[in-house]
Amino acid sequence: MDAPVSSVLIVGAGPVGAVCALALQQQGVAARVLEATPEDARADTRTLALAHGSRLILDRLGVWEKLADVTPITRIHISQRGALGVTRLSAAELDVPALGYVLPYAALTAALKQALREANLAVEYGVTVDRIESTAAAATLHTADGRLLSAPLVAVADGGRGEDAPRPRFERNYDQMAVVCDVQTELPHASQAFERFTPEGPAALLPKGDRYALVWTARNADAQRIAALPDGEFLAALQRHFGGRQGLFLHASPRKTFPLRLAYTGSQAAERVVRIGNAAQTLHPVAGQGFNIGLRDAWELADLCGDSPASEIGGAAMLAAYARGRRSDVLGGLGFTDFLVRTFSNDFAPLRHARGLGLLALEALPPLKTFVARRMMFGARG
Repeated sequence: MDAPVSSVLIVGAGPVGAVCALALQQQGVAARVLEATPEDARADTRTLALAHGSRLILDRLGVWEKLADVTPITRIHISQRGALGVTRLSAAELDVPALGYVLPYAALTAALKQALREANLAVEYGVTVDRIESTAAAATLHTADGRLLSAPLVAVADGGRGEDAPRPRFERNYDQMAVVCDVQTELPHASQAFERFTPEGPAALLPKGDRYALVWTARNADAQRIAALPDGEFLAALQRHFGGRQGLFLHASPRKTFPLRLAYTGSQAAERVVRIGNAAQTLHPVAGQGFNIGLRDAWELADLCGDSPASEIGGAAMLAAYARGRRSDVLGGLGFTDFLVRTFSNDFAPLRHARGLGLLALEALPPLKTFVARRMMFGARG
């Protein structure tokens, strides 16, 4: 039987897939979304840090106004434990309302689901894609319920969870895990975030409501032990690890752990199939780049589809242009985060002193500070 045809089929209705579908519709390109999990699946409990550039994308799609529980980051304090060197970034110095925003993952997905419904975009939940076959003319999805769905272009935004996901072209195991939870501090956060580098890995405090979201990076051997500590011992360990810049740590929510790695699969922008978001690259959470790069993947893919004649959507020339356009942003983000992790996650004395000088230079040279801040907010084109 003939397979039904859409202009773009999107595999994955998470934030990256949803943003791609909404942006395509704005460009006048028909999209259809398939999501493996049920519509009423349990909400993800993670916390997101959105860059200012991501806020602009969501604003243009009419999603930002639907969001609740958003906390702005107006200042960022960057330091390394046990050594000199501090850098401070400020939204006021850059003439933006905030450097970034912190919100629950569930709040963003709820707002995006509402936007998809209001846009009358076709989203099918509980549909698993077994494999994707492609020819010069179209790509065809084989679903677990026996259907064939074809389109000139398939955008894979499933976080790399698909059965036929290719092996990464490059990956690095940092031997680190993130211990995450919410913490209450003695002093109010006043919309200031902290990035604290330690030999064991970075620790970040992100303002979230009246508390902080904590991302404590530790070696694999230590992370599970840290997460399992009773509350009192955990807070005391965090105090020793982070220091007293926010006074005492008073309370911590239950802890979870996530393995950390770098993986670069690439957009695989050929044969009518393109991979975006975590399906294309996975980054260490330091500097909060990975999720924001994924949203830019979705936005720029939709923008390029809108600028292409209908007959060229998904064609080799269009996908080659997409891959070229995203290369500097993606590889720049991968290189930046990898450099930070590998340079700061050690206690080698010469490097420790060099890092301190680097942080002091960043603080003393406003043009350099602006360059770094804009890169964090907008990516390689900042």
